[in-house]
Amino acid sequence: MVLIASTSFFGSTVNGSTRWLIIGPLQVQPSELIKPFIILQSAKLFGQWERANSEKKLFWLTIFASIILLIIKQPNLSTAALTGILLWMIALAAGINSKYLFNTALSGLIIGSISILSNEYQKIRVMSFLNPWEDPQGSGYQLVQSLYAIGSGGLFGEGYGLSMQKLQYLPIQSTDFIFAVFAEEFGFFGSILLLSFLLIFAYLTLKISLGCRNNYSKLISMGSGTILVGQAIMHLAVSSGAMPTTGLPLPLISYGGNSLIASLLIAALLVRSSIESTDLLIQNSSNRLLDR
Repeated sequence: MVLIASTSFFGSTVNGSTRWLIIGPLQVQPSELIKPFIILQSAKLFGQWERANSEKKLFWLTIFASIILLIIKQPNLSTAALTGILLWMIALAAGINSKYLFNTALSGLIIGSISILSNEYQKIRVMSFLNPWEDPQGSGYQLVQSLYAIGSGGLFGEGYGLSMQKLQYLPIQSTDFIFAVFAEEFGFFGSILLLSFLLIFAYLTLKISLGCRNNYSKLISMGSGTILVGQAIMHLAVSSGAMPTTGLPLPLISYGGNSLIASLLIAALLVRSSIESTDLLIQNSSNRLLDR
């Protein structure tokens, strides 16, 4: 949290957002690197919710809320929203009272709306998302070029490495709009294959979670799946014009050291939960054989 707060004073501003810290040769984005630690701590808190005292609950909820507000201040509404969704999903999986979950979701919507109304560029992005062709050379440029790339792919795509839109037409093509380049090069069938892999990954994440032997591991796997699958869905939705343009990389695919490190750490948490789930399955199978 200290590093996220430091971006307000020592951060580097790119495209109107102050999200990065320059530390020697390194460019650090704290809001990305904090994701696996939020998964671990929120799983610990919500997994012991009934046994935790009020002071501990208030302390960690204040920390989580402060992190989200600091990310919004950068401004980075998409990452803040994803972090809020992560915490909400882990709380839901932990069985937290639905009244608290509803009030939290409502508060998140209000805070997000205030952020959009307070930041002119966010407001422009929302309006341009509704009709990007109204200003195709201005506020709607990124989305229009992304849709051109997806449409140019046809059924089978232009071929690996043969995208034309990535040649200085489509902005931020290696990170926030990497799916548009993928769709142009591999076409409709390639995109369907990617979505199928994502669906399989979501199913395996849920299966791992249900197979965990303790609540803590279950919540960690649920949180890991929420980040990896949820962020991927949001990235695809942005690239295809299903939601307003925002800066979210595609996990494990987009270029960028901070995103890749965070995604690999989260994937490692999921693998650890999977190993535990597999051990439990083997143990149960062995017990059944011994009973016979």
